[in-house]
Amino acid sequence: MPERDTIMRELHDLGLAAWFGGSMMGAVGLNPAAEEQGTEVDKARVASSGWAKWTPVNAAAIAAHLVGAAGLAVANRRRIAGQKGVLASTLAKTALTGAALGATAYARTLGKKIELASSPEQEKAKKAEKHPISVESAQGQLRIVKWAIPALTGGIEVLNSLQGEQQRPSRQIWGSLRRLASA
Repeated sequence: MPERDTIMRELHDLGLAAWFGGSMMGAVGLNPAAEEQGTEVDKARVASSGWAKWTPVNAAAIAAHLVGAAGLAVANRRRIAGQKGVLASTLAKTALTGAALGATAYARTLGKKIELASSPEQEKAKKAEKHPISVESAQGQLRIVKWAIPALTGGIEVLNSLQGEQQRPSRQIWGSLRRLASA
């Protein structure tokens, strides 16, 4: 079903592009812009506000990527099993996706701590105190994690390109023949 495969590819690629682009924009644009604010609380509020607005879009992008990835895996299951190199690239891409999901979830947890702690609402600020990590520690960890997400999603993009090359008809034939020859 080529039409379904095309839809899955578009969901996969568009979701990944938004996930990568949003994380890169945050690391390069939003967070440095927030650092230009006056007080530490103002810096945290500006960054937290931007990330809170992006979170639903990011969640939709990640969901689209995962739905597309699952659809592509089902559509290409024979090629994954039979063409030399495709299983390895698929497993590597799956591992990177898992790491990117973990880094994204962890970054959101750290960001939520900072968001709550910098809130002018007393109730939210009290919630922040219940988190086991300090604001300073969360900020320090976010300085690292904010770069891990675009690095991991960029790695997924590289493997995406490799898999695109592996789908060329000439590569499929030779890959399948090599797999048979080695069996």
